Amino acid sequence: MPAQEYGLKPEAPVRASSSRRSREYFEDPDDDDWRDEPRRRRNGDKGVRFRIRGGLPRTKWGRIAMVVSLLGFAGLCWGAFVAVRSAVMHDERFVIPSTSSIEIQGNEHVTRAELLSIFGEDVERNIFKVPLEERKAELEQLPWVERATVMRLLPNRLRVAVVERTPVAFVRQGNHIGLIDTSGVLLNMPTDVQANMNYSFPVVSGISANDPASLRAARMKIYQRFTSDLDSGGDKVSRTLSEVDLSNPEDVKALIPDQSNEVLVHFGEDSFLERYKKFEEHLPEWRAQYPHLASADMRYERQVVLEMKLGSDAPAAANATGAPEKPDDAQKSASAPAAAKPAAPARPAASKSMPAHKAPPKKSAAAVHARPKHVAPPAAQPLYHPPQVVHP
Repeated sequence: MPAQEYGLKPEAPVRASSSRRSREYFEDPDDDDWRDEPRRRRNGDKGVRFRIRGGLPRTKWGRIAMVVSLLGFAGLCWGAFVAVRSAVMHDERFVIPSTSSIEIQGNEHVTRAELLSIFGEDVERNIFKVPLEERKAELEQLPWVERATVMRLLPNRLRVAVVERTPVAFVRQGNHIGLIDTSGVLLNMPTDVQANMNYSFPVVSGISANDPASLRAARMKIYQRFTSDLDSGGDKVSRTLSEVDLSNPEDVKALIPDQSNEVLVHFGEDSFLERYKKFEEHLPEWRAQYPHLASADMRYERQVVLEMKLGSDAPAAANATGAPEKPDDAQKSASAPAAAKPAAPARPAASKSMPAHKAPPKKSAAAVHARPKHVAPPAAQPLYHPPQVVHP
């Protein structure tokens, strides 16, 4: 019976959605991955998957053939490398012909001959057989070399660049005078004529070659702090020093030239510039009052201890104004008038002609008082003069 009799209408053709049409148009019809997208979303798989076409052979013999091919290719590469290496190692073009093929840069104090002595066995040797790190370490063992760099310059040259140590002071080792840098490394005086520079720094004592390197470095740090503090005022005071004694880290001592004399000044361990200015300020009046001044201890805040040279007449202690200080109780008792003591009995005049084998008469108290206050009798003459205390 025709469909019109039952009121049925013919089905209209179903139109494909725009998203399906775009997928069919832009994607490969042979790729079925897009069809699995709804299923992956239902399973919670939101990652991105890549499809690798091909891959390992599926058969056993195919895999064996692939492994053999890879091993053969690796063997060919290794053989080529060995052949090239052997050719380079035996090629005369890569042999260092002489020392003139070794270029040296940066040397001022250490001579070229001293540096070339490290490369003595590398002459007429293949450049690729020279151990660069070993040569670098040997160069840095030289006292004057702080850092070194060794490079190959193909086909047959070497370049050596050195950074030398910078001396900051002379160092006294017995009768020998050498140099020393900030790290406490002892350096010999340069022998090259071009390296004989005019240094203007003091001599350092209290450092020995037998001391550990750490001890020398620590004392040179004290020296650096001492000279930096003195030069912080801009007057380059360190250049005027004659010698710096670092034997006692808590008391840095320095010899300071004063006309035709040298004064040993105790600076302690801090406030170096302040104490130097105080010494420089009072030096003219001390020089006038104490012509034989040998030492000045500036470590105290309210007084300065002065010492005289051996064998010189030490004047009485005085303050900064030049006036003599008041004698203490011992000096008062020593300088009391002779009348306060019982007078010694006078000897007859005939005692002057006593035989030579008899002892001479003792001098009276008045004769002892006639001596200067700072000079003791000859029998009690001290080997050194006691320090004088002044109050600057």
